[in-house]
Amino acid sequence: MMQAYRRCAAHQSLLKPSHVLTSLNSIHPLSENGIDHPRLGSTLATKGVGHLVRKGTGGRSSVSGIVATVFGATGFLGRYVVQQLAKMGSQVLVPFRGSEDSHRHLKLMGDLGQIVPMKYNPRDENSIKAVMAKANVVLNLIGREHETRNYSFEEVNHAMAEQLATIAKEHGGIMRFIQVSCLGASLSSPSRMLRAKAAAEEAILRELPEATIMKPAVLIGTEDRILNRWAQFVKKWTFLPLMGDGSTKIQPVYVVDVAAAIVAALKDDGTSMGKVYELGGPEVFTMHQLAELMYETIREWPRYVKVPFPIAQAIASPREFLLNKVPFPLPTPDIFNLDQINSLTVDTVVSKNALTFEDLGIVPHKLKGYPIEYLISYRKGGPSFGSTISERVTGTEF
Repeated sequence: MMQAYRRCAAHQSLLKPSHVLTSLNSIHPLSENGIDHPRLGSTLATKGVGHLVRKGTGGRSSVSGIVATVFGATGFLGRYVVQQLAKMGSQVLVPFRGSEDSHRHLKLMGDLGQIVPMKYNPRDENSIKAVMAKANVVLNLIGREHETRNYSFEEVNHAMAEQLATIAKEHGGIMRFIQVSCLGASLSSPSRMLRAKAAAEEAILRELPEATIMKPAVLIGTEDRILNRWAQFVKKWTFLPLMGDGSTKIQPVYVVDVAAAIVAALKDDGTSMGKVYELGGPEVFTMHQLAELMYETIREWPRYVKVPFPIAQAIASPREFLLNKVPFPLPTPDIFNLDQINSLTVDTVVSKNALTFEDLGIVPHKLKGYPIEYLISYRKGGPSFGSTISERVTGTEF
């Protein structure tokens, strides 16, 4: 018994802190604060969020020091931003106003307790303050490409963003504010949504001159609202409507690249504060060329119907006219969305002298390949079936 006790005591003496520290330093020499090792050094900004304490090696079980409230986290871009934040050990507060299931896919992205859903009302200032109370970073991804009976373009895309900036300013502890706008946002745009986004940019920079504005182009990804809708329409009706003559130029971008750009700006040395970035993909497509890429991926023979803009606007107008005149919600517009049709009357590409992905140290992906691989689910008979490239014929237009 006494021998066993002596062995236990000897073992405990080996585990004293001094022994452990000496042993660790012999393997990985550390400074007094334990941050000189490259895997343990902070990668956060020296300005803005630079003084936050970071612990761990940078994985999801680490502590980045960031507590981010991500408005719009349950949306398309939001899930990728949450994933990027969570995988480096950030705590993410997820405001939601829908059902309790609207955020469940986000819970798995971070370590236990790191993804915190919080129910709120965007029209209740106190509930907004509550979800922002513990945060030191605010990201606004709220946006909508169509109006509903309850929310107009101006309220969703402008008023809410301005309110968030005002509350963040009053908060006193918000070190970074990032607003996600849209490429092509301008007060002179034919699109009401893009005009509202431009007004929001001005309002935010007026309230928070150090805020960062991200202006991504049309987002492409598994849950996107362009190629998915086109493919679904083609499978149902066997043709695709092309607004105008399909010559409008756009610069679609992979959604993962946009999420990476947001996090890169958050982690930099503060150089992105107060700046506006235009995030477009590496290639410019006409609408017709993008449709051809979609057809090639789903292995269908391309068939188009060219719809002149005045006719497309006439087809889409009844929904907008009836929106607030009927006592029930109207269907969500897909192909014939009046505001999107208006936006397609002008090209939407990155400006010549704008700050881009390159200024954030990111090389965006080309679309052909992995970024649109999800479209193979639309192939006839499954991923290995459908017409082959050799069977494809020149697109039919009528």
